[in-house]
Amino acid sequence: MTPLNPSFEHEVRQSFAQQSIMKLIGASLSFVEPGVVEITLPYRQDLTQQNGYLHAGIVTTIADSACGYAAFTLMAAGSGVLSVEFKVNLLRPAKGEEFLARAEVIKAGKTLTVVRADVFALTENNRTLVATMQGTMMCVGTRS
Repeated sequence: MTPLNPSFEHEVRQSFAQQSIMKLIGASLSFVEPGVVEITLPYRQDLTQQNGYLHAGIVTTIADSACGYAAFTLMAAGSGVLSVEFKVNLLRPAKGEEFLARAEVIKAGKTLTVVRADVFALTENNRTLVATMQGTMMCVGTRS
């Protein structure tokens, strides 16, 4: 995929750094290329539900941000991105030492971009798919 913005990686990283929710949960942007973004999150007990698994809302949060930024990599300079809709399938309990949300653009459009994300629970020797998301992201035009 060919980015419309030659500075896409810088803009993605700059925007990500402004997301208070990512700072709050301790997520980091670990990979950026045209149409693909990865976000990692270390396990934290304060982000779990009653059984000690990473809360579904946190799993969804990193998947949604990964989808948005994957779409954003293919948008024109000065654009913004917003989620329009998404569907999440939680496939198994999110139990791991770290979590990885990897999003890839399925179809980029001028206004709407369809993206898929998979969220993996990582341990020293294992990578387990715990959730998958399909979302639609909207280009909100240029920022001034």
